[in-house]
Order: sequence, then C-alpha cells, then structure tokens
Amino acid sequence: MKIKVDTAGLKSTKWYEFVLRFFMGGAITALAGLAAKRFGPEIGGLFLAFPAIVPATATLIKKREQQKKERAGYEGAERGRAAAAVDVAGAALGGLGLITFALVVWLRMREWKTATVLMMATLAWFLVALSVWQLRETFCRRMRAHRPNVLTHTLRSAVDRKPVANRR
Repeated sequence: MKIKVDTAGLKSTKWYEFVLRFFMGGAITALAGLAAKRFGPEIGGLFLAFPAIVPATATLIKKREQQKKERAGYEGAERGRAAAAVDVAGAALGGLGLITFALVVWLRMREWKTATVLMMATLAWFLVALSVWQLRETFCRRMRAHRPNVLTHTLRSAVDRKPVANRR
C-alpha cells in the first residue's frame, strides 16, 4: 500500500461527524488536564499524547462501512468492525512515533535550543512512524505469501457475506 493524501473523505463527511471528533478530542484533552493537575505534568502529558479523536473516528468508520454494505444489500457489521480495526492499528503505529517524539524532547530539551529539539523530535517521529508502517507492510506481504488465509480471512468473510435479503 502506498501512502497518499486523499481529500475525497472530506466531501463525504457530515458536519456532525466533525463536531463529534472536536468534542471527543476536547473531552480527552480536558481529562488529561485534570490528570496533570492531580498527578503532575508527567502523567498528564502521557494522557495528552492519547490520540484524542481515535474513539470517535473508529465509531464513525464502523458506522459508515456498515451502512455502505447494507445499502448494497449485504451484512455490514463485520466489515465495519474490520475497517475500524485497520484504522485503529494505524493509530497505534503512529503512537509509536509520538512516543519517539516525546522521548527526544524529554532527553534533549535542556541541552539543545527549543527549535532544534522540536525539529529533531518531528524528524524522529516521522522516521519511526514511516519505518514501523513499512515493517508492517513487509510482514503482512510475507504472511500473505506463506499463509494467505490467516490475514485475509476476517476481511474477506466480511466482504463476501450473502445479501441480508437472501439469508434464512
């Protein structure tokens, strides 16, 4: 899979989905602030690093994929869950990059200028996130070559379900 920017999703996203993401992100940020006030900035910072819109996005992706399949006359629940799982897996891989960013800032902030630290931390985040994604792609490609049914079973069964109207 090639990494690319696709703006088509912006046109199909409803206004209330943006609002939901905004409020979920705000609520998680507020909880991180409360944790920082109670337990200190180190703990609060850990919670602030949580990808704040992941829960809302996963819910919306599941709903959208399920509705798309059901409009086509197929059972969509499994497909919705599978699509949300793929998105959350990507967020987890990106989280490793965020941890790298935080470590670079934490380890070098006292020694380097702020602009240098932020530039190096951003570069480290990018390289780690990209490397982890590439490792995942390589692993999945090799697994599909050796045991194609293991990795594709869930997604394929979600796609190949019989139409809802014909089920008994």
